[in-house]
Amino acid sequence: MERRVEQFRYDNDDLMCEGINAAALAGRYGTPLYVYSRKSVVTHCRWIEDAFGATEHLSCYAVKANFNRSILAILAGEGIGADAGSLGEMQMALDAGFPPGKITFSGVGKGDEEIAFALKHDILAINCESREEIGVIDGIARGMGAQARILLRVNLDLPADTHPYISTGRKHNKFGVDAAQAKEILAWAAALPSLRVLGVHSHIGSQIISTRTFAAAADSVVGLVRDLRAGGIPVKHINFGGGFGVQYRDYVRHAMLPRETENPEADLSTVALLRSILPKLAGEGCTVLIQPGRSIIAHSGILLTKVLYRKESGGKTFIIVDAGMNDLLRPSLYHSYHQIVPVRLRGAAAETVDVVGPLCESGDFMALNRSMPRTGRDDILAIMCTGAYGYALASNYNGRGRAAEILVDGTAASVIRERESIADL
Repeated sequence: MERRVEQFRYDNDDLMCEGINAAALAGRYGTPLYVYSRKSVVTHCRWIEDAFGATEHLSCYAVKANFNRSILAILAGEGIGADAGSLGEMQMALDAGFPPGKITFSGVGKGDEEIAFALKHDILAINCESREEIGVIDGIARGMGAQARILLRVNLDLPADTHPYISTGRKHNKFGVDAAQAKEILAWAAALPSLRVLGVHSHIGSQIISTRTFAAAADSVVGLVRDLRAGGIPVKHINFGGGFGVQYRDYVRHAMLPRETENPEADLSTVALLRSILPKLAGEGCTVLIQPGRSIIAHSGILLTKVLYRKESGGKTFIIVDAGMNDLLRPSLYHSYHQIVPVRLRGAAAETVDVVGPLCESGDFMALNRSMPRTGRDDILAIMCTGAYGYALASNYNGRGRAAEILVDGTAASVIRERESIADL
């Protein structure tokens, strides 16, 4: 596979975002600081779009991954769609310029007000999770004199080698209906006066890195579509969902940086994952929808944080930084791996440390037992690949204001979200 050009890279010994030195951004805007590359957002989006070739499709960006309005506007300008999980996300997508006909609405617990909002704005489709929900949607649409376009989310009961919190396609998960029920539910839904059944929706989990897993899911979806059509149910759309994994380990490379001895994500590519499923799905003559979030935005952002203290205690070395789990929850919530690197490399020897935040929680950490170049007070570190589910999961825990967000475009930087002050809390 080709080595792709990324926008976060070392120029000699300095970490750069496009044409700007990361250390300079920290000095200008302070830390903790989320930094995004505009070119990276656009490039990752286009890599995915190009992978489809002539296949009729719609990529619906998962707004939940990063809902900064400037980021959404960039993606809307690329002509793709959006997948929203709430009224708020639908409104932000519309405000950013996504056409209603390219917006889908997902979620296991849609409120009546949210359903009415979707119907009022005539979005492309509502991804339905249960028979009862379909009945509610039909009733609301009938009362509004509208027609609701729906897809039924089907639980394929397939294992996904990912964290259990982000595995969504097993029988014990709350999402979708059992595949054995799909034909009966869709036949019933197709007869309801205010509904139009478009097809089926699936989603087996997030941060999946195996082409074999995706290929098995595609085979199951194709089998389901053929079974439905044999039963007289037309299927025009297949929404395959998202979950395309990205490379977190060894994302940036330099001779002075330690390398992971085992890296199952090495040279991982969303394009390669898509190529494992597209021939199967495209063969059914359906419009293929996907819901990329992480695969577009994760590599496009970093979190800059300053070292406050070094501490040695109990045989361990702790690097205490000013970014906490309120700024980046993924390591604490999922034990997720994020590469952490100095923004300036000085040839320091590697050491094994815990990188921890300032909050009053033992679970407030960014990395445990991590090999990193030795670092000390006032050094700036970059936590890589935090564009997805970084700021989106941030909170005000411990009375802390959320970080600022910066967008870099070439050699220019602009604030796309101000840092929260105590007065904002």
